[in-house]
Amino acid sequence: MGRIEQSAEDLLSKRDFIYSKDEEPHAKRNREILKAHPEIKELMRPEWRTKYLVAGTVALQIFMAWLTLEWSWLPYMMAVYVVGATANHSLFLAIHELSHNLGSSTLLGNRIISIIANFPICIAYCITFKPFHMAHHRQQGEDYVDTDIPTQLEGFLITRTATCYIDHCLRKAAFMFFQIFAYALRPCLMKPELVPYGKWLAINWAVQLTFDGLMVAWLGPKALLYMLLSTFMAGSLHPCAGHFLAEHYVTNGETETYSYYGPLNVFCYNVGYHNEHHDFPNVPWSGLAKVREIAPEFYDHLPQCESWPGMIIKYIFDDTISPYSRVKRQRLSKKEE
Repeated sequence: MGRIEQSAEDLLSKRDFIYSKDEEPHAKRNREILKAHPEIKELMRPEWRTKYLVAGTVALQIFMAWLTLEWSWLPYMMAVYVVGATANHSLFLAIHELSHNLGSSTLLGNRIISIIANFPICIAYCITFKPFHMAHHRQQGEDYVDTDIPTQLEGFLITRTATCYIDHCLRKAAFMFFQIFAYALRPCLMKPELVPYGKWLAINWAVQLTFDGLMVAWLGPKALLYMLLSTFMAGSLHPCAGHFLAEHYVTNGETETYSYYGPLNVFCYNVGYHNEHHDFPNVPWSGLAKVREIAPEFYDHLPQCESWPGMIIKYIFDDTISPYSRVKRQRLSKKEE
């Protein structure tokens, strides 16, 4: 078992993060699994189907933006939530795959596909996302390095200053509704030096703004509104957005990464196989289920998330879960880095 410095009672009273003295668990499990099952190395290759799934999803969003132009408000918002948000969330996870260079055999190919996947999201972010996500993998849980972890300010505003159970629930619900802004802004505010200023960031923005402008010129502002609302709802109270919580929020003992094996993985490039993904980030979405199939003795006993929508409900209404329900560890020294 890992060395956790606080008991559950301490956490409830102090409203603080969970601090661990252990290294993140995935590098060690990677070595152990490869020693037992070296055949997993055969899964470490780009997935050729990703580019076609991206192209199809982008085409779907352009079609839906056109189709809904004359729709009344209620069916329009239903289309945004059911189709648009699901499609854009899928593109979020396509960009995640491509940040690991798993959609093409070349770095250039992965960048081009990710820029195309970025189109219906309307705001250029695929180039910026990669360095922050790589830091999350290399140094999971490290203070001021892993920007996936909520900040002390978020914990203060949501939990420390809550006056009662209902107030705490309402604040967590509000965070979940607007969480896309936290995930978009937190990395750049915490670690601005990781923003990859340069040619590819400029290309990302130039191509994205050109796409946005062409959509407005061709179909009008309502088409762009459809895509922007799809992006917002994709990161809000949407079933697929439960994975933001399910992956690393501690809900069982001291476990800091959880896998989800349910049907929503179909839309999300199997990101639910999150232990498998962190253990083998160079295995594409199509191979993650095979990792578990090959090495069940390493995964079947681990705590799992049964439901992404259920995790959203649990986060909001379980008073013991909050922004502080994350494992932190001390940052490595520069020499160690």
